[in-house]
Amino acid sequence: MNKLSNNELSEICNRLGKSKIINLQKIFGGCINHSWRIDFTDSKFFLKKNDKVQKILKFEQYCLNDLRQYTNSQNIIIPKVINYFEYENNEFLLMEWMDLNNLNQKKLGAGIAEIHLNSNKKKPNKFGYPIPGFIGITRQIEGWESDWVDCFIKLRIEPQLSLLKHCSLTIDLINLIKSKIKVVLSDHDPMNCLIHGDLWSGNISTGNFEKGIIFDPSCWWADSEIDIAMTRLFGGFTDDFYNEYFKIIKEKDGSYMRTTIYNFYHILNHANMFGGNYINQVNNYINLILKM
Repeated sequence: MNKLSNNELSEICNRLGKSKIINLQKIFGGCINHSWRIDFTDSKFFLKKNDKVQKILKFEQYCLNDLRQYTNSQNIIIPKVINYFEYENNEFLLMEWMDLNNLNQKKLGAGIAEIHLNSNKKKPNKFGYPIPGFIGITRQIEGWESDWVDCFIKLRIEPQLSLLKHCSLTIDLINLIKSKIKVVLSDHDPMNCLIHGDLWSGNISTGNFEKGIIFDPSCWWADSEIDIAMTRLFGGFTDDFYNEYFKIIKEKDGSYMRTTIYNFYHILNHANMFGGNYINQVNNYINLILKM
């Protein structure tokens, strides 16, 4: 799985209409897919490989193409999908190669806000997503809800709670958590838009002309604050990012409490994927939510 066979390399060349690979470099850093940089004499590409059973990369392709509809290319870049294919027991996603760096995040902040604003102009009247997907390696179920609170609880919080192990939550406590979330979110008017869905510092960068670059999305139609909440979960986003974002989309009252509620989803997911200290964080978040 962590290597490319001669047959796979031949299939990649055929898909690209190329004859000879001049350099193949394994890319490390992700824990879900195996990745490579592939160089030809006149071009280079980024390749991801995974088991085809789950269709993680097919979901990524769908999300990348979805996001590209709403970007302002002067501020932000979505990697272009060159080809998606399945071969034998694996799936492959070929994308344009992009040189990444860590420069000013002004255009990144503006670009994320423009995706939110431009997709919101589509006037969506429901929340959710049309296809099943993933948040990390955890399944993110498809479906639609006309009410934002129902969507967040039914399609996101309840599935994560149902997977939770090593953290004994009674039915009464779960109901109390959901009730508290409903109360807090009921006073909020969400901005329904297409979100990246997994917007942490490991999934962003900057490129030429300091344009923002985002990748590895886990899209759905949700409150714009979901993305901004996650940027605050692990850090890595600068004041320039937030200043430019909030110039375009004004920060709403009560966002601090909603940040905790929205990041509860990601903490639950990390507890389900990794366990360990994330189990303690689940309990900490529950205590914070119940005190609201």
